[in-house]
Amino acid sequence: MTDTQIRKGLAGVVADTTAISKVNPDTNSLLYRGYPVQELAATQPFEAVAYLLWTGEVPTEQELAELRTTERAHRALAPEVKAVIDLLPTSAHPMDEVRTAVSAIGAVETAGIDNVLDAVGTPEENLRRSIQLFAALPAIVAYGQRRRRGQEPIAPRDDLDYSANFLWMVFGEAADPVVVDAFNRSMILYAEHSFNASTFTARVVTSTLSDLYSAVVAAIGALKGPLHGGANEAVMHIFDEIGDASNVVPWLDEALASKRKIMGFGHRVYKRGDSRVPTMHDALLTLVEHYDRPDLLELSETLEREFVARKGIYPNLDYPSGPAYHLIGFDTLTFTPLFVAARVTGWTAHIMEQLAANALIRPLSVYDGPAERHIDGYVPNESELAAAARAEEFAG
Repeated sequence: MTDTQIRKGLAGVVADTTAISKVNPDTNSLLYRGYPVQELAATQPFEAVAYLLWTGEVPTEQELAELRTTERAHRALAPEVKAVIDLLPTSAHPMDEVRTAVSAIGAVETAGIDNVLDAVGTPEENLRRSIQLFAALPAIVAYGQRRRRGQEPIAPRDDLDYSANFLWMVFGEAADPVVVDAFNRSMILYAEHSFNASTFTARVVTSTLSDLYSAVVAAIGALKGPLHGGANEAVMHIFDEIGDASNVVPWLDEALASKRKIMGFGHRVYKRGDSRVPTMHDALLTLVEHYDRPDLLELSETLEREFVARKGIYPNLDYPSGPAYHLIGFDTLTFTPLFVAARVTGWTAHIMEQLAANALIRPLSVYDGPAERHIDGYVPNESELAAAARAEEFAG
């Protein structure tokens, strides 16, 4: 196998087909089930986009109403899940908190199922599980931020849509429509992105016929890694370091001289700029105006202008979303859990797609370690000798 081509990171490898999303190279648009994501973000509530990802079509008014009824019935933080979260120190990373909470939900939901094959679930059961996770994650994320601040949890409201209720549970007050709209757009933009690292992780776990919850837990673990999730957090850390737009040039000079990786720029898929950025940048502009923070916008645009001029690498979605989440009031450590709350829709859509035409994902590798060797003095038994003989005969 010495002539086998190795593609580190599976770069360029086509592992399967998917009908859920793609980047159209002709328009540089990210498409969800064929719809450009910027059109969805401008016209749809997040619940409708979740329905689209799961079923393939934008819901009718009746279908959206039914989904909202189900989602609103599962918004409250279950006592068992709250108890598990409370066992964790408040110094635990929020992604560990979210991962543990989802695992607890899975343990409760699959309790009493002795046969692991039965835990895989029917298509109908997995759609129900997907909706329930979608509904529960805002409460998990909200409780996490409030717990770290020493605040009591806020009960959900069933008179608010998904995005407005999410903000209500985090901050305990009704958000301005401008803020709700910006947050809704960000959730839609983060919802899905084909075979990214966390989604592929979810599909690998699913391919073993493990259950949906296990696949989502694994995906959360993958998203925690800074080479996949966390860039929006890193953007705010960079802004905090720079402090003011007037400091951008000397800061960037030093960062580039030390070959520091500047998070929030570049993308493995987009070579002409991330197609989601203009929509999120427009949302950021509305928040800057709403909160009267032109200083933050000036810092952001100055760093972008300088970095693009020097490196020719453009911002990705994390670059405008970081300051947007900061303006809304989220703690920086909460940014990646927000990514989880959005991407769970894409993950679960892929889990259901994988199960619909499953094949175990098991790639090969090329061994480059020592040749076969043996422990001094070891004498193989008769069974081992017979097996070796059969292998030799088969090879011959």
